[in-house]
Amino acid sequence: MKKTLLALALLSCVAAAHAADQNDAGQLPTVVVTATRTAMPVEQTLAPVTVLTRADIERLQPQSVQDLLAGLPGVAFANAGGLGQQTSLFMRGTNSSHTLVLVDGVRIGTVGAGIPAFEQLPVEQIERIEIVRGPRSSLYGSDAIGGVIQIFTRHGQPDEALTPSVTVGVGSHRLADGQFGLSGGSRNAWFNASVGGQYTRGINACRSAAGGCFTNEPDDDGYRTYNGALSGGYRWDNGTELSASVLKSKGDIEYDGSFQNYTRRSQQVAGANLRFAVLDAWKMSLSAGQNIDRADNYLNRADLGADMQPAGHLYSRRNQASWQNDFTLAPGQLLSAGVDYQQEHADSDTAYLRTKRDNTGVFALYQGQFGPHEIQLSARHDHNQQFGNHDTGSAAYGYGFENGLKFTASYGTAFHAPTFNDLYFPPFFGFATANPDLKPEKSRTAEIGLSARPGVWNWAVNAYQTKVDDLIGYDAFFVPINVSKARIRGIEGQLGADVDGWHLRGYLTFQQPENRGEDDPNRDNLLARRPKRIARIDLDRDLGAFSIGGTVNSEGYRYDDATNLQRLGGYTTVDLRASWNFLPGWSLQGRVANVFDHRYETVRYYNQLGRTAYLTLRYSPAR
Repeated sequence: MKKTLLALALLSCVAAAHAADQNDAGQLPTVVVTATRTAMPVEQTLAPVTVLTRADIERLQPQSVQDLLAGLPGVAFANAGGLGQQTSLFMRGTNSSHTLVLVDGVRIGTVGAGIPAFEQLPVEQIERIEIVRGPRSSLYGSDAIGGVIQIFTRHGQPDEALTPSVTVGVGSHRLADGQFGLSGGSRNAWFNASVGGQYTRGINACRSAAGGCFTNEPDDDGYRTYNGALSGGYRWDNGTELSASVLKSKGDIEYDGSFQNYTRRSQQVAGANLRFAVLDAWKMSLSAGQNIDRADNYLNRADLGADMQPAGHLYSRRNQASWQNDFTLAPGQLLSAGVDYQQEHADSDTAYLRTKRDNTGVFALYQGQFGPHEIQLSARHDHNQQFGNHDTGSAAYGYGFENGLKFTASYGTAFHAPTFNDLYFPPFFGFATANPDLKPEKSRTAEIGLSARPGVWNWAVNAYQTKVDDLIGYDAFFVPINVSKARIRGIEGQLGADVDGWHLRGYLTFQQPENRGEDDPNRDNLLARRPKRIARIDLDRDLGAFSIGGTVNSEGYRYDDATNLQRLGGYTTVDLRASWNFLPGWSLQGRVANVFDHRYETVRYYNQLGRTAYLTLRYSPAR
């Protein structure tokens, strides 16, 4: 299978090379903002970036964010039992809390565990996703060791007529979902409003009483969620722009557990941004946002009621604000500088020793282009109420050859502040479960890359090494301590082409995420739940009113534990899809996922979906 995947990747390269001869000069350049906090064409970025658009989402027909992102360069997931169950992402072999996730510029993730609820993000509310790999703490502060993922929700357009959008779907395991949206705009204003929901009977999440669930509940674990989004903006004639957005999802999740097995969870993210020009060469941006996450846990669904208190709860709130200034020093030279403020608050039935902390960060980024040479230099100073001061920085260089090739080299540092659970979680049966003296995890990454974007096709290869110091581990009594080190080496590749009705995407990842603790008995072991090899190929073909396509996704073996005694086998899944555009804007889509019904695990004892089928009716007029 490994040789087959490599052969498929090489064939994809040949197809992409052929596409280079079919250059579409009218294709608009892709613009990204996450890599530098400023808008720039993706070909000018010095960081490895992958972008997924609304067109990609509708073509791939994913049921979740995990469906959409799995197999992308450096991306691996661990899922505890199917759709709606707890999902963790490991970017470039780093920990699940080492990837910063933003929704419309607002940081998300629980204050307690520091992990965003990917399973709660409604994929039909997403307009585009930017995935930036590599350290970005010098721009964003804590958590951006492995990279940054920014999700942009759907929005209206200026001068857009009042436009509805509708999605209705059914599928295996009694899945039913739907989404209705309405967007529009005038000469200066725009808006989007959308509501939706999803239900599935689910599968049996945990297959063994001896597993992580510590119970025997051989039943289907259902999931239902509801979501709503509202966004809008106004742009004055002088270019000043005010925009705001809010996204909220509420879900009921059944799972296997002996103390609790039903969670009612809500997640809300809201933000506003004001942009204006102080002078011709000075642009200013003021933004504010809030992320709220609440989980109420019950022993059984029957315990739900107006007078029934949950068996446990966790409330998480993060307030944030930013002031950014962009100065054009000369043609091709931009200086960005600003201040970020963040306040975290947690409330739980098991009271934390501390429930609040704040962080202030000051940052600056210089971007310069001198002929074929590009330079980016950034630095940041963070002051955290709990762990004090921390400095990070990065330097990147790029050289563009006359034949369209681009060489990049970079070095950057990053850090991750210990979570509230690590620092303040109260004693359990009299035993310590937290350590308020923990230090932040620190990393340094060196990277080189080669890429090209001639016309309708693109490809990129990046090689990197990341070393993490003060990695948070656990002593013999399961108290978190700074004892471990990690070294991650990897090579990533991606390519794509859109030509003559063909849509090709190929991704490859080879990584070696190792424990390198000097006195650690697990030295040289692979870090838990991270595969060494990941590959994915998407191929679609437009045939007039019809389109057909498929995805092959493959991941190598991984271990579920730090001792590397519990091996989880590798797997390959095949998805097939088709679409029929039977009227302008209307389409009927069908998808069969995991066609060969391959059984596999990404977390020990927790089942994954087998063969599943989905049928979707969609109205999505072209803009």
